[in-house]
Amino acid sequence: MIAWQGYSDYSYAYLENTLLISAVINEKRLYHAPIGPRNPALLRDLLRLSAETGGDRPFYVFDRPTRDWILHELPGLALHTDRDFFDYIYLTGDLAHLPGKRYLGMRKHINKFNRNCSYEVETITSENVPEIKEFLRKWCEWKHCEENEVLAHEKTAVLFCVDHFAELGLEGLLIWVDGKISALSIYEGMNDDMALIHFEKGLPDCEGNYKVINQETARYLEEYKGYAFINRESDLGVPGLREAKLRYYPNHFAEVWYAEKKDILRALGEEKEHLGIKGL
Repeated sequence: MIAWQGYSDYSYAYLENTLLISAVINEKRLYHAPIGPRNPALLRDLLRLSAETGGDRPFYVFDRPTRDWILHELPGLALHTDRDFFDYIYLTGDLAHLPGKRYLGMRKHINKFNRNCSYEVETITSENVPEIKEFLRKWCEWKHCEENEVLAHEKTAVLFCVDHFAELGLEGLLIWVDGKISALSIYEGMNDDMALIHFEKGLPDCEGNYKVINQETARYLEEYKGYAFINRESDLGVPGLREAKLRYYPNHFAEVWYAEKKDILRALGEEKEHLGIKGL
């Protein structure tokens, strides 16, 4: 959220021991479900605020227990799944070892990389930040970042993370080929058994480097960190990205739900009518 602030314009507040988060994306405001003690009155106030000031999809829920609680409080509220924002959760061992027939194609690509490219793996430290920034400059030049709004903001986000690596509690790996960075990954621990991959980038200098950085990161997270799962975030509905993530066979998804403005107004209005109160 901090790194993508230029794109999403996040704001937050603490109210009655509860964290409230809002974002403005493409001039449309949305709200996250409240995080904290279950407070039915605060939930209704937040839903009302989202309907009054948000876009067509102004309210998002990011975990099933909160979803179940909201539907218990407001059974008439329709919550829709948003597949584009489901996080992909993988078994770390699957990504580290690529076992069985279903990963045969992956192993062939990695073997080809190994035949054509001699590489070294290194952790990200303050000493290699200049080389990382040069790598990202080349990556953006290759991807034409300035011509794509999301990629331009991603460049800003990853550079922010590199500049504030220790403060944000981040870690990462680099793949070096012929004395230059060919690929990188940036990640952090999400909880005791799951790591979260924030960024994974590669240059077109050695075919297969994306698959190699993916596997090397998983190996490191399994051997040295002991994480059972890896969260590789969502695909944002991008067809090529979705296909690439599915080829690694996720163990499960972290679902996301949203409420539409019209459904929020209807649910709150029906509740008021049930109580014999007119209006919102």
